[in-house]
Amino acid sequence: MERAAVFDVDGTLVDTNHLHVVTWWEAFRRAGHTVTTHAIHRAIGLASEDLVARLLTGDGEQAPNVGDTEALSAAHKTLYAQYFERLTALPDAGRLLRRLADDGWTVVLATSAGDDELSALRRAIDADEAITATASADDVDEGKPAPEPVERALELAGVPAERAVFVGDTVWDMLAGTRAGVRCVALLCGGIARADLEEAGADAVFEDPADLLAALARSPLA
Repeated sequence: MERAAVFDVDGTLVDTNHLHVVTWWEAFRRAGHTVTTHAIHRAIGLASEDLVARLLTGDGEQAPNVGDTEALSAAHKTLYAQYFERLTALPDAGRLLRRLADDGWTVVLATSAGDDELSALRRAIDADEAITATASADDVDEGKPAPEPVERALELAGVPAERAVFVGDTVWDMLAGTRAGVRCVALLCGGIARADLEEAGADAVFEDPADLLAALARSPLA
């Protein structure tokens, strides 16, 4: 029977979370908003509009209008794009995907990245031959923590939830995977605490792709 390994990308396979934090911080600063980097880090993994709403209304501000949200998102995209050619995969990310593909897993990415950003991320991972499909922000109406990104990935893989594992690095990833009915593996390389990931539904936790690859035989991806 087919089985699917669904992967988040930012912070899970590519070392980007803190780049997103800094570029969101600068986008907010330029727009006149004071938002701490700690708060931004906790929101990474949400869709842009959800991230903006969470960070601004969390300080008691009025919910941002669509125009303000779009302007902040555009500023973040422009600032983050300067790093596209320097993005770096996390240790053994490509090797992990190739190993799983060799072992018979259908590897699918589930990401909120747009086309240009996704191309940069895939160049960094350098394992296109192992990736069967990608569920991007353009394919879903709701981003994580809604289950739709994971469910769309399963549709692309043609695999039911009980035959799939989702690997991510944020609380939002774990919530999305749990709500989609799949087993969840969390990686600590995105900077989120183990206890928070486990509370959100992680079945197993590893340091990074290299640690997961080394421990594959005792993981949900065995």
